[in-house]
Amino acid sequence: MYRIVERRMIVPNLHEFTVEAPQVTMAVRPGNFVILRSDETGERVPLSVADWDPEAGTVTSIFLQVGGSTAKLARLKAGDSIPTYAGPLGKEAEISNFGTVLCIGGCYGIGSVFPVARALHEAGNTVYTLLEARSQYLLYWQEKFRPISSRVIELTRDGSAGYKGHISRLPEILTLEKIKPDRIIVNGCTFLMMRTSGVTKELGVKTIVNMNPIMIDGTGMCGVCRLTVAGKTKFACVDGPDFDGHEVDWEEFLKRRETYNVEEVQPLRRSGCASHY
Repeated sequence: MYRIVERRMIVPNLHEFTVEAPQVTMAVRPGNFVILRSDETGERVPLSVADWDPEAGTVTSIFLQVGGSTAKLARLKAGDSIPTYAGPLGKEAEISNFGTVLCIGGCYGIGSVFPVARALHEAGNTVYTLLEARSQYLLYWQEKFRPISSRVIELTRDGSAGYKGHISRLPEILTLEKIKPDRIIVNGCTFLMMRTSGVTKELGVKTIVNMNPIMIDGTGMCGVCRLTVAGKTKFACVDGPDFDGHEVDWEEFLKRRETYNVEEVQPLRRSGCASHY
């Protein structure tokens, strides 16, 4: 059993989840993920690693409460235990001195892009961070990004913080901020990564996305997480989760990603999940 050190809602529906898992901290790298279960009958949930503390033996992830399984996770508290916490899984992010790197995070991707930004900063890159959300109250971790970023830029749909609008404004923002990135890293929802990849392809800047398909075992056995990259079938769990955003078949990925949308968003009392509490 793995002890929960902390579980707290940091903004509406987004939870910071810290688990005592010293064996994971010994091997985890930026870009890795873990798979966990909330209880013995729970489904396997993949979560990107957002931070870790080798001395304390703890690993932190950010998750979005959507359906029954994440609702179970959101009910847990410090001192509770979970039966499964497997990782680190996936390939680590490519870390090198690229020059100037723009790291973009939205929703749970703000958390998962943090260790990548930190590692890029430590590798000698000039790192800029752009945090995207619908409104100011959905932004978080700005204080963690500031020490590793030359600048933290905010982009909100309603204009309550930073620039107003969506990621389609990126070329304009880069011009206004006088940033010429050699590489862009984007973590977050499918729409954010897809739109960013479309914009940056026109700019000619290599863009790395952190893919979040449906996943079961996380070791390449089930094939559920497959996607098409540069015309070839890839498994996000073992070939990724990072891929070149300009090579992803986004239309196919969206269709596969939406397979269980109805089951995820319908009320718990109708989905049957409530019977597990």
